[in-house]
Amino acid sequence: MCSCSAANGRLKNLMNQTDNRICADCGAPDPKWASANIGVFICLKCCGVHRSLGARISKVLSVQLDDWSDEDIDAMIEVGGNSSANAIYEAYIPEGYSKPGPDSTHDERSRFIRSKYELQEFLKSSLRITSRKSSASIQSSFSTKILDSFRIKSSKEPETVVEYIGLLKVKVVKGINLAIRDMLTSDPYVVLTLGKQVILQVDEVVITIGLDGDSDFIPLSIKALVTIQTAVINSNLNPVWNEELMLSVPQNFGPVKLVKNSTLQQVYDYDTFSADDIMGEAEIDIQPLITSAMVYGDPEMFSNMQIGKWLKSQDNALIEDSIVNIIDGKVKQQVSIKLQNVECGEIYLQLEWLPLDQ
Repeated sequence: MCSCSAANGRLKNLMNQTDNRICADCGAPDPKWASANIGVFICLKCCGVHRSLGARISKVLSVQLDDWSDEDIDAMIEVGGNSSANAIYEAYIPEGYSKPGPDSTHDERSRFIRSKYELQEFLKSSLRITSRKSSASIQSSFSTKILDSFRIKSSKEPETVVEYIGLLKVKVVKGINLAIRDMLTSDPYVVLTLGKQVILQVDEVVITIGLDGDSDFIPLSIKALVTIQTAVINSNLNPVWNEELMLSVPQNFGPVKLVKNSTLQQVYDYDTFSADDIMGEAEIDIQPLITSAMVYGDPEMFSNMQIGKWLKSQDNALIEDSIVNIIDGKVKQQVSIKLQNVECGEIYLQLEWLPLDQ
């Protein structure tokens, strides 16, 4: 990854060009996102549509939050910025066709951006891709770069970059009637992990966050593995944490689990002179939360309302149905879950979804 100040300065200089101070797609001021392979700077609202196209069409990076490789920066500089890219991608916009503006709806943005980059409707006809085979007549590296951004690669190619779709804020509220692991009590703490599963010989309650159903837990590179934990509360079987923890969510995310001996999300009993003891495990499906959030888009446009639900069943450890709500412009979900593989214990959580385009 590119971390030197000189490389960051190159990107900043490009972003400060006059044409790059507005979104390439809607004209909104001060864009903070970019499509590295297309070579344009975009606003947070258009960023969401770009992400929906997939990384093979538009590789979206945050100018401020993501690490940029030398290759990504070189690609942006080679294109030359929004004006140069739009001269290609918007070369043949039909007469009377209006680009979206900063206040356009999500549907208006989506139609335009898909037409522009995915369907290539505004490209010069000779540059459009009509098959999966590359054209032997392509001469310039710039034209090749544009075409490469649309090529469909084999699904068997290994992914080398972890693509993130948002942030998951987990508020660990409290535990009730947790298992005794010391003489008469326990010293519980919660560990959250999202990513590749790694076995740990520790005593905790683990919560795993991810997909439910038939989907396998998809291993990710070690970069995608995130582990965080709450504070230890001494001598308390009914601890109240009210502690907020944050996880980055990759495109291929597994379940969030309350599991012992795993780096997902766990609750442990802390011991000073011996290995920490397991206090139970469970699994949390975040698909309902993320799907509901994506369907409704910007939650600030809606009043408080229910938008989704994770149903209690024999296949999960829910104490009751878990409701997904829009509350004060935020997508939140209350989860009460019974710990598994332990004699007793319940954990209460609040989840909040923060898409990257926010």
